[in-house]
Amino acid sequence: MTGGNQPAKRFGYITPENLGLFTDLYELTMLQGYHAAGHNPRATFSLFFRKLPSDRGYVLAAGLEQAMAYIDSISFGERAISYLAGRGFDDDFLSRLAEFEFTGTVRALPEGTPVFPNEPIVEVTAPIFEAQLFETLLLNQVGFQSLVATKAARMREAVERHGDGQSLVDFGARRAHGTDAGMKAARAAAIGGFDGTSLVSAGEAFSLPVYGTMAHSWVQSFESERDAFETFLDQYHEDTILLVDTYDTVEGAKLAMELTDEHDAEVGVRLDSGDLVSLSKEVAEIVGDRPIFVSSSMDEYKIADFLREGGVATGFGPGTALTTSGDAPSLDLVYKLTEIERDGEMHPSMKLSSGKVTYPGAKSVRRVEEDDDGTYEKDVLALRGEDAPGEDQLVFVYEDGERAADSSELGAIAERAGRRRRCLPDDCRDLRAPGSYPVEISDGLRQLTEDCRADLLDR
Repeated sequence: MTGGNQPAKRFGYITPENLGLFTDLYELTMLQGYHAAGHNPRATFSLFFRKLPSDRGYVLAAGLEQAMAYIDSISFGERAISYLAGRGFDDDFLSRLAEFEFTGTVRALPEGTPVFPNEPIVEVTAPIFEAQLFETLLLNQVGFQSLVATKAARMREAVERHGDGQSLVDFGARRAHGTDAGMKAARAAAIGGFDGTSLVSAGEAFSLPVYGTMAHSWVQSFESERDAFETFLDQYHEDTILLVDTYDTVEGAKLAMELTDEHDAEVGVRLDSGDLVSLSKEVAEIVGDRPIFVSSSMDEYKIADFLREGGVATGFGPGTALTTSGDAPSLDLVYKLTEIERDGEMHPSMKLSSGKVTYPGAKSVRRVEEDDDGTYEKDVLALRGEDAPGEDQLVFVYEDGERAADSSELGAIAERAGRRRRCLPDDCRDLRAPGSYPVEISDGLRQLTEDCRADLLDR
């Protein structure tokens, strides 16, 4: 008989027993060095990206809730300590890890907030022994979910600009890069404006509506398409979607409507292949006002083109392009030290590496709105506490190691994301070659950057 931990280890699950190990080796190497040297000043780290992905005018921040859950529950138990002991880490350091507890402050952009280059998504201030550890997890959780939420928001944008309120359902779990990615992609898609998911485990975990139809294998497994449809209707009656393109799409749609009348049921159809625009028009003539669901390699570009060319659909089921953020699969996200304690006071810190210069100091992201309609006019990246225009978007989520903000319901996050996205200038939300959103550097931050640079070069 296998032990209780074996399935988790065999399948690579992250559990409370190994959660602390979800970090790169060099983080633990540095922590052991800090501990051995008695070097544990307070530090501020900023999580941000340097440039927008291709064709993106903004990024929608997501993944904060999972990152905070990590901070809530991180520990180094017997399994983790035993493994690290086998890697040669010192007993004294491992005893310190076994007592790990977060005591710092975290400020962050609420999930669903549009964010731009160099603006902190998360800012952590804590003893460096604590703050250093969170780099890998924050990059992992916030980077991936922000990409998928942005991709989903762009698909919702395509529907809002060219459609008539069509639904969007995540069909991408099977193409996601692992089970955890499939789960987090379904959540991020909801933040970006999706109506539900096909992934049952995500529906259960995040209270998302779950949708599904049938596969071509259902139709192929029966003697005829008629037998397949009739059997499905006998089982599920009304509110059924029949997949009509296994053999001949138009004939399949005709058969579906014939059987609908015979069974006195209200059903729709799904199209998953072929020339979707022309086929959807032909099928619409057959099915009338019944639902037509389209699910063949859809993304924001194809949805926009489909609707502009007169395609007919009541909903779309994007998959691969959504859960992999196919055209922009990575975000230039980094976690950089911006200030460090010396002699009891916090001092600014920055990198001067070519192409990787960072702004020093703890910051605020000030968002300025137009007076007449609430559209965002610009952002001002400023020092924390600096007198600058606009309202600071960063909020406290931890103070002195304690939660300072309650978790938001996913529906509330999605509503906030949609509202704030629509406050961006129209050209910033364009799907192709979007306009640039202005982010100004405050006088205080600019002066601190110059002073810090000069000081570092003089050393």
